[in-house]
Amino acid sequence: MAARSLMFQGTASDAGKSLVTAGLCRVLARRGHAVRPFKPQNMSNNAAVTPDGGEIGRAQALQARACGVPPSVDMNPVLLKPQSDVGAQVVVHGKVRGNFDAGHFQDVKQELMPAVLESFERLKADADFVLVEGAGSAAEVNLRAHDIANMGFAAAAGVPVVLVADIDRGGVIANLVGTWELLPDEERKLLRGYLINRFRGDVRLFADGLRTITTRTGLPSFGIIPYLAAALRLPQEDALSLDNRRTPPGGGDFRVPRLPHIANFDDFDPLMLEPAVRLDMVAPGHPLPGDADLIILPGSKATVADLRAFKREGWDIDLMAHRRRGGAILGICAGYQMLGRTVADPQGIEGPPGEEAGLGLLDHETVLTGGKTLRQVAGVGKTIDAPFTGYEMHVGETTRRGAHRPFLLPDGQGHDPGTVSEDGRLMGCYVHGLLTGDAFRREFLRSLGVTGAFGPAYEAAVDEALDAVADAFEEAIDIDRLLATAA
Repeated sequence: MAARSLMFQGTASDAGKSLVTAGLCRVLARRGHAVRPFKPQNMSNNAAVTPDGGEIGRAQALQARACGVPPSVDMNPVLLKPQSDVGAQVVVHGKVRGNFDAGHFQDVKQELMPAVLESFERLKADADFVLVEGAGSAAEVNLRAHDIANMGFAAAAGVPVVLVADIDRGGVIANLVGTWELLPDEERKLLRGYLINRFRGDVRLFADGLRTITTRTGLPSFGIIPYLAAALRLPQEDALSLDNRRTPPGGGDFRVPRLPHIANFDDFDPLMLEPAVRLDMVAPGHPLPGDADLIILPGSKATVADLRAFKREGWDIDLMAHRRRGGAILGICAGYQMLGRTVADPQGIEGPPGEEAGLGLLDHETVLTGGKTLRQVAGVGKTIDAPFTGYEMHVGETTRRGAHRPFLLPDGQGHDPGTVSEDGRLMGCYVHGLLTGDAFRREFLRSLGVTGAFGPAYEAAVDEALDAVADAFEEAIDIDRLLATAA
């Protein structure tokens, strides 16, 4: 039997398309179906490394997990990684194609549809269902030419579409009706209905709203999804979600500066579940507090530009004061590079060519190179006596100038072991996902003096959250009627 497909397109960014796709992937997998996620084009600096050494959007890796299968580059054949306000790195089938400004990419897009359709067909060959996630809004008519992300793909592949709208933001009726009004007749014919996401309160009070939407569009509602606390326990992909990343006060006060091009910020998800940790993202315009226990410098898609932004905020002064007081510092990937003496980008890989003095806390220099390191890594900590797993995703070669104390002892050859200071309070490495492993994370927290009960096993907590979302979907959505529209 040929695989059937259904696409979920939003009425706005962050409407809940990724969650809807992940939740329904888990529902179908639990019902015994072979299901695969697919997103033709994603834009995110939160990426995952696939087992074969490619990179895809973090949301598709989570959706693959919901399906119970390994992530594949075919699940997200085109990934855009913003490096400036007007440009992005373009990744095709898991490998970097090049850097393009927004205008140039519109010309390049028309060449990418064959790659997108090839991946889609490969996924269909091994599945009963392929659930497709759109990008941004279905009604971005200004970007419709050569579109591969939303209606352009749906029309080319003959995939029916369900709209997803977020009622928590307000304006949900206008969002759905407005989307319908902006679409041409040939694209309206692809629409099968809609889902309303993040509803709070008594759903009966929205009966008139449903009637208005259906009367104006002719589309049926497949369900109203309640606001789900479990969704907050899942790895987030969109930078918009950073505004909500707060945890209640606990025994350890950790701060992460929110860099303009912050990347792979799901590194901190495991800390968010620790009851003895308070983790705050520090927004521009606010100082890094002097009494924090740990400051983490995160990954970035534009290291030199973000290092300069870090200094403009005065965060370098705050960081030095924090270090003098004996506070701990952890740099991950770009944050690790920033902690050294210099970061140079002579080829203009992540922006205009240039060089910037680093923060000077570690004795190394980094040159951003044309090759990109994408690989999974495992080993044990050198100063943290516990095993770790994670992945490397970076450009650049880091060279040490003096005596070296490794932070990690990776298995195999060629992995950068990172660096730790003599007092153990200053650490840096290239490994993303370092804190995902429960044993390593708990030993790391103990080394910082964090005591008390530890949080749940992280990987199990993610699966429990996926199951909780799927349970809620079974109650809130008419799953059988929804699946009947797949083609």
